Amino acid sequence: MKLSKYSFGIGDRFGCQGSAQLAAFIEAKKLGIEITPVWNKSNREHSTIHTEPDDVRKEADKAVNDANWDGGYFVDADHINLSCVDKFIGPSDFFTLDVADYIGEEPNSADVSDFVQKYKKFAGKLSIPGINEKFHVSEPDLQINAEKYLNAIKEAGNIYRHIQSVRCQVSDVSNSPPCEGGVAEGRGGFHQSNNPIIHHSNLIIEVSMDETEKPQTPLELLFILAMIADEKIPAQTIAPKFSGRFNKGVEYVGDVAQFAKEFEDDLAVIQFAIKSFGSNENLKLSVHSGSDKFAIYPAINKAIKKYDTGVHVKTAGTTWLEELIGLAESGGEALNIAKEIYRKAFDRYDELAAPYATVIDIDHEELPKPDDVDSWDSTKYVDSLRHDRTNVNYNQSFRQLLHVGYKIAAELGDKYINALKENKDIVAKNVTENILERHIKIIFAK
Repeated sequence: MKLSKYSFGIGDRFGCQGSAQLAAFIEAKKLGIEITPVWNKSNREHSTIHTEPDDVRKEADKAVNDANWDGGYFVDADHINLSCVDKFIGPSDFFTLDVADYIGEEPNSADVSDFVQKYKKFAGKLSIPGINEKFHVSEPDLQINAEKYLNAIKEAGNIYRHIQSVRCQVSDVSNSPPCEGGVAEGRGGFHQSNNPIIHHSNLIIEVSMDETEKPQTPLELLFILAMIADEKIPAQTIAPKFSGRFNKGVEYVGDVAQFAKEFEDDLAVIQFAIKSFGSNENLKLSVHSGSDKFAIYPAINKAIKKYDTGVHVKTAGTTWLEELIGLAESGGEALNIAKEIYRKAFDRYDELAAPYATVIDIDHEELPKPDDVDSWDSTKYVDSLRHDRTNVNYNQSFRQLLHVGYKIAAELGDKYINALKENKDIVAKNVTENILERHIKIIFAK
């Protein structure tokens, strides 16, 4: 199974906006921009909202069938590990392997020695086409890289092989096509929501290395890709760490020029790795927490054109904010629900913010008091929440708190879901426009 050149990850906390999300890709295709949608949802989000991975598959399949979408699409088991992967194996055909916790864990000394021996041919001066800087690699450098990353990549290999093993076992039982092979465009064919039998074992693998303190250097990424190749992981996307802050649902904070350099250097490293290690020829970069990072989109667009290469941009959570914006715009009881969610999120700040502490920066002084928010009209609520930095009412802290406050909406249950249904059109309009106008058209513009 082959991921298309351009792909875009879309999260949908409550599973109500699949059609509105897909509408953005349909409109983009009319403009000559072909992008594959990838519906993603993490184990943490499922646990918070009390949904299951099969719910995401059903949502994606329904949206695609209702729209007669003839392009590829995938369902991503987002940020999974061995402790939670099993329930994702049936419904998913894209797996983001999260091994950040294993970075720096001491590997077997014999494995380190074997790695150094295999790659000492790169010792000395090393030039990577596309990067002006000339590198010097020593055997101690190879050892340091192996000691830092080898266990993490071996764990990625363990997860990948476990997924394949389970899928192959079920394929054997069902007399379905073989587990290996197949480069067809993703069509959600692995899982049929009305049949528990798994039909074939094609899948997309991403290795996530972004949740670390510091960005990987070009040499670190190069040897990470060597380790991935050695583990025979057919990764089609790799998510490295970049400089700057990638906070949830708000603008990038950092040196855009530095990000652009790192992004281009990483593209050059990937092309070098494909030639040097036999890495998957379809390998591309993945940018995590990519929603609303408007400042870096031109740099991404420029780089993928320069290298004539693809990219996967993973977003999540902002569709839920567009739901809130749509409810607020609707006024009446829908606006009251949006206000209720904020009040409860404000009161439970510590609980809601803790799981996301590393990816939010909320200034408590900027958070409006719930009593003040209760007095707002639709315009003030929408202007405060919508990510428009030219609007004097835009409040980044207000937006971030609501971003992590989706648990409150989940606790409202049918009250929240029914409000979405009753205000479906205005909510859908916001969801579609956010993906198309603020993201796709800028990142993938020709």
